[in-house]
Amino acid sequence: MIIWETKEEKETVRRNGWLIQAAIAACILTSAAYLLVAATPAVADNTYWGANYFPNVPLVTQDGKTLHFYDDMLKGRIVLINFIYTECGDSCPLETAKLTQVYRLLDNRMGKDIFFYSISVDPQRDTPAVLKTYAKKFHAGPGWYFLTGKREDIDLVRKKIGMAGRLDEDPLTGHTTSLTLGNEPQGQWMQDSSFDDPRFIATMIDNWLTPGYKSAANNYQNVPKLDPSTAGAGPSMFRTRCAACHSIGGGDGVGPDLLGVTNARGREWVTRYILAPDKALAQNDPIAVALFNKYNKVKMPNLHLPQADVKLLIDYLDSQTAAQADASVADKPGAARVESDSTKTSQGPARN
Repeated sequence: MIIWETKEEKETVRRNGWLIQAAIAACILTSAAYLLVAATPAVADNTYWGANYFPNVPLVTQDGKTLHFYDDMLKGRIVLINFIYTECGDSCPLETAKLTQVYRLLDNRMGKDIFFYSISVDPQRDTPAVLKTYAKKFHAGPGWYFLTGKREDIDLVRKKIGMAGRLDEDPLTGHTTSLTLGNEPQGQWMQDSSFDDPRFIATMIDNWLTPGYKSAANNYQNVPKLDPSTAGAGPSMFRTRCAACHSIGGGDGVGPDLLGVTNARGREWVTRYILAPDKALAQNDPIAVALFNKYNKVKMPNLHLPQADVKLLIDYLDSQTAAQADASVADKPGAARVESDSTKTSQGPARN
């Protein structure tokens, strides 16, 4: 038993005791850290993003074939990975339609060294048969797989490629709309928005992720520059939100040709439909139901555009319809003859 003669001596011993304990604790932590580092095997940089990182969980394609995520889907390949679900009424149809455009740009390499993987975040509903029907709606070809599997396996894949959902998110409505692009042999990985320009996405895959490979057809430097006459909010919205599924005078795509749409449907109906196509379909609007059935039951996505933006978009559609109508009239033989006659008439007085 220690007896302190004074209060000061007692306090000194107490402080020294704390210092000694802190020093011992520091030594123990340092030793533990050393042992942890020593016990961790060194990993070469060029193999980190390989079999020792990516899970090899099984996923099932739209054709019912089981593929293992690393061995069968990533190893030795250039890949594009995104997450969708077939009942999605917002981003998924537009996202898939955009990837259809990217697929066409990369067609000569698809299924050879480049592969697309669209993985469902609704595996309970999205069976291989459901995914097969969905893939056909968007004309998916060889090298593009739509996959399902166990939710825990899909969640693990999302986590490992940096696309995990938040803890508080709805696994369906809250899924990310990003794309993961990768070249597994080279260890190159990047992410991009699924709503980016399809030509730009194709260029990233075709050139940037393929060292030494330069495709004349897809080289981004060969892509024509944007025509200044198409600049503005309306044209921009059409290119980014509509062009993946629609044209203006170019014929039907995933959805109908929008040339003259307000003349055929009325501006008021077109406005209501663009603002809330999901609501129109749920309320059995006859035009919405007819369009849904005619175009392979692909749901028009709710773009969540404010009314002011919808007005700008419709104004652009109307202006393009008017411009093409004027061009069509000018191309008619009668119009050309009248123009020629008027030119002669205007030139007559000048000759006199």
